Amino acid sequence: MVDLQNITTEKRNTNTRNIDTLSTLEIVKKINEEDKSVPHSVEKSLPQIAKLIDEVVDKFQKGGRLIYMGAGTSGRIGVLDASECPPTFSTDHNMVTALIAGGQQAMTVAVEGAEDSKELAAEDLKKINVSSNDIVIGITASGRTPYAVGGVEYANEIGVTTGCITTSSNSEIAEKAKFPVEAITGAEPLTGSTRMKSGTAQKLICNMVSTTSMIKLGKVYENLMIDVQQNNKKLVSRAVRIVTEITGLTNQEAMEYLQKYKEVKPAIFAILTGVKDEQEIIMYLDSAKGHLRNAIHLYGTEHKEEAV
Repeated sequence: MVDLQNITTEKRNTNTRNIDTLSTLEIVKKINEEDKSVPHSVEKSLPQIAKLIDEVVDKFQKGGRLIYMGAGTSGRIGVLDASECPPTFSTDHNMVTALIAGGQQAMTVAVEGAEDSKELAAEDLKKINVSSNDIVIGITASGRTPYAVGGVEYANEIGVTTGCITTSSNSEIAEKAKFPVEAITGAEPLTGSTRMKSGTAQKLICNMVSTTSMIKLGKVYENLMIDVQQNNKKLVSRAVRIVTEITGLTNQEAMEYLQKYKEVKPAIFAILTGVKDEQEIIMYLDSAKGHLRNAIHLYGTEHKEEAV
C-alpha cells in the first residue's frame, strides 16, 4: 500500500466537497477558481526553474539531450513537450526526448504496473544510451512515482545531471534530483486527480523549460520563432510573416528570399545585412553560435571597423 496521507496532491479539497451537488455552471466555476491558483504556485518556483533551465542549456551546448521521464499524465506531458520542439524550433527529434512508463502505447492506453518499476526506468535510459552530456528530468505530481524516481536515481549513479518537476512538498524525488522544481499546487478539485492542477502546473513548467532553452540557444529573434519548420501551409505563412515583420518587405519579397535561402534565419540575415553569399551567411551565424542578433551585430562591427 502507498501511504497517501502525506502526499500533498492526495489531500481533500475543502472548497469542492459539495461539487457533486452543484449545477454545471457552478462546477466549472469551482474548477476555474482552483485553476487560478496554479500560476501562483509556479511563480514561487521560478528561481528553481531558472537554475534547471541553465543546466539544460549547458547540456544542449555540449551536444547533449533533455530527457523527460514520467508515468501517466506526467509522462504524457513530457512526451507532448518533446514532440512539439522539432516543428517549433527545428530541433533534432532526439534533442528533447521523453520516456513514458509502459512505452509509447501508454500515451493513449494505461499500462498497468509500469509506473511502479524503478528497474524499467533504468532499462529505458540504457536503451537510449544516456550519457553525462544529457540531463534527466523526472516528472511526477506525487514526487514518489517509482518510474520517475528510479530514472533520477539511475542517472545520479552514472554521473548524469538530474532535475525534477513535482507538485508535492517534501517529496522523495526532490530530495534526489540535483535541480528540483517544486510547484506546490495543493489539493485537487477531485481528490488525487493530478491531471488537473498538477498537470496544468507541469505543462506550464515544461513550456518554460523548453521555450526558454531554445531562446537561449538563439532560436528566437525578438519574440519570433526564427527556426520554425516550413512543413505545412500554416508554417510557411508564419515564416513569411516573420520575415516581413522583421524586415518590412512584402510577402512576395519575403517568399523569394525564403525560396533562395530555404530557412528564415539566413533569409533575414541576408536582408538586413545585404550579404548574399550563402557560405558567408553561414559563417557569421556559426560564429555567433546561431544567434541572429549577435550575427548581425558581428557583421556590423566588422564592417564599421573596415569603414574606419
